[in-house]
Amino acid sequence: MNHVLVVDDEAEIRTSLQEILSEEGYAVTTAATAAEALVLIEDVPYDVVLLDIWLPDRDGLDVLADIHALAPETRPEVVIISGHGTIESAVKATKLGAYDFLEKPLSLDRTLIVLKNAVDARRLRAENIEFKRQFSVGSVLTGESIPVKALRQQIRLMAPTNGRVLIYGESGTGKELIARAIHAESLRREQVFVALNCAAIPEAHIESELFGYRHGARPGGPPEQRGTLERADGGSLFLDEVGDMSLKTQAKVLSALDEQLFTPVGGTQPLRVDVRLIASTNKDLEEEITKGNFREDLFYRLNVVPFFVPPLRERKEDIPLLVREFLAEFGRQYGRPRMEIGEDALETLAHYHWPGNVRELKNVIERVLILNPRTLRIERKHLPPLMHKAATRSTEDFSTLQQARDAYERDYILKKIEEARNNVSRAAELLGLERSHLYRKMKALGISVRE
Repeated sequence: MNHVLVVDDEAEIRTSLQEILSEEGYAVTTAATAAEALVLIEDVPYDVVLLDIWLPDRDGLDVLADIHALAPETRPEVVIISGHGTIESAVKATKLGAYDFLEKPLSLDRTLIVLKNAVDARRLRAENIEFKRQFSVGSVLTGESIPVKALRQQIRLMAPTNGRVLIYGESGTGKELIARAIHAESLRREQVFVALNCAAIPEAHIESELFGYRHGARPGGPPEQRGTLERADGGSLFLDEVGDMSLKTQAKVLSALDEQLFTPVGGTQPLRVDVRLIASTNKDLEEEITKGNFREDLFYRLNVVPFFVPPLRERKEDIPLLVREFLAEFGRQYGRPRMEIGEDALETLAHYHWPGNVRELKNVIERVLILNPRTLRIERKHLPPLMHKAATRSTEDFSTLQQARDAYERDYILKKIEEARNNVSRAAELLGLERSHLYRKMKALGISVRE
């Protein structure tokens, strides 16, 4: 429920607004003086203050200035109300930070509309502040390992520029989070960030998703859709897994990058945009160029500033910090008390090879919390069995590269079978293999479903 404070020295107006706004679903508090209002604002996070410009103890505009000096994440939106409104007063109120200006006698319809818009504005401001907090370089890149420190420094150096960025990294390393951190530290931070996962969109639809389409371009589809390029105008566009684009789409992207100009599918008028492009890939694009799967000219357009996100196995000293961060996050999400993790559990996690990287670690921690609702301290016994097996094996156990490769492959297949709850057909889908091929692999590696 949104909370409104009505500040007016006329009792009739206070009572009337309280009754009307309460019927509209608002929680309403009233105050007759500036002093009373400021005390209330210090104690309660109001969404909106309806503030009379003429108060018995202070000028309402002075009170407005005091409210606007509060921290952005806590201060309410202020709507000035006055029976003696002038253009000069309205302009001054706006300069001091008022959301809007209402004249007495108040129009009920206009008051409700302004109030709703003010509530939405405060919510958007709070979301923007939270977005910046979540995607600042410090919060996205948890860890103190050398690779993470180097990446953090690179983001701070390159984010304020307009240079195109290509982020390399395995699946699950957090490439999109890095892209959001670059945007949050850039000169476009107040503008929109739009993401498009090129691997998740069918080939037949990716052009219309990227460039949008106009009436009649897609049979049975809606009459018009703005593409991601158009929606990202003025801000940043993140093309995730850009290596999965077809050569045909790559050619159109190249043209749009060169001129910042494109024509929607089915459209006749070209659109000009100002977009900073950030792309990512888990592929070796230079190898894809050799295979004929990726355009060399597009690669050089995208690869202006390359970023390399390290896999978790190369920054294992960050695992304790990541685990405690995830424990705190899921503790808040599930309403759990603060949880600890034992050294034996951390040691077990450190020995695992983490093919799914940070995403896999986060999933493991969430799973442990869900399956152990009364546990306040995570021990080794609470971790999935696959973690235990990895902890008992070291590289010294293998005399040949083939033995090490087979052991890794065996563990990975076991992990997918466990995720599929011993359903071999589902595990084959997760691994991208035919069921018969998986059975042959399991037989060769000595794996049974019961295991």
